[in-house]
Amino acid sequence: MKFLTVVAILMICFPNTVWAKQLDFSKQITDQQVQFNYQWLDQAKQAQSLSFSINRTTLFDRFRNFKAYKAKHVRKYVNYQLRKKLRKSPIADVQVKFVNQGQNLQLDISGQNQTTVDQAYQTIAQLEKELVNEYLTRNFYTQFHSYNNNNAIKPDHVRFAQESVADLAVLKPLILNNVSIQRIREVSDYVLGFIQSIPYATLESRVTSTGAGFNPPLQTLWQNQGDCDSKVTLTVAILRALMPRIKMMLVFIDNHALLALNIPKEGDEITITVDGLAYVLAEPTGPAMMRVGEVSPDAEFAIRNGRYYAEAFFAESGESGE
Repeated sequence: MKFLTVVAILMICFPNTVWAKQLDFSKQITDQQVQFNYQWLDQAKQAQSLSFSINRTTLFDRFRNFKAYKAKHVRKYVNYQLRKKLRKSPIADVQVKFVNQGQNLQLDISGQNQTTVDQAYQTIAQLEKELVNEYLTRNFYTQFHSYNNNNAIKPDHVRFAQESVADLAVLKPLILNNVSIQRIREVSDYVLGFIQSIPYATLESRVTSTGAGFNPPLQTLWQNQGDCDSKVTLTVAILRALMPRIKMMLVFIDNHALLALNIPKEGDEITITVDGLAYVLAEPTGPAMMRVGEVSPDAEFAIRNGRYYAEAFFAESGESGE
């Protein structure tokens, strides 16, 4: 009901906006494949359709162990690995004891030389930091610093997208049957329309949710819904499969996500500049059907006031061009 109310308010404020409409969605499961069938109205209110198959094992096994981040799981992993490493390679001239205090594990380091003890604490603190980063990498999370200097843990959207490109390569010939690869905006608008028409799921706070509600690209397709972080990750993965050389940015603002393309600006389009390169913004979320260069008033306000965080999504070395 809340979502319907929001849409109603948006329609009053923006009466000329075209709203996303998924005309049909279905999937058929066989022993080897899952076939997806989509029909939607694009930004020009023209009917579009897309049907493709993805290997069943790939669909259900990719990122199958991804789960919401929980600090207690990290602490358990770090404590276990720390004990293991210190048993294998003890720190010279000190004694390290692990003291359980409820669910927490405290270290008690003793030795004849206080300087050596202090250095041991520093060594272990660095080791703990490395183990936390190791856990985050293994579980597809990353640390980020928001525009207002809040530190938090979030899914590694860039890595999810990068590791999904090959899975989504099957869409390339199908999409290029409908649009020309020489027309970057045409290709991008087609993909945007497809993703915008997928039903929206509310985004949990990126700072506090620690991944709850995020769907990796193939799961967004399987569930036929996604929040804006899920949708932008799926969008850039498809666009990378289509246009390997185009530089892109994933752009995060409060409770919303955009993408940005390093293409020439047209008219008064809103852009961001990163390392001297200008990027044109795009809105993959919906329900408003927007072309490349069109953003919502809230997004424009955030961008103009520097209230965003951008992550680069460039082709990896060795990727071929279009």
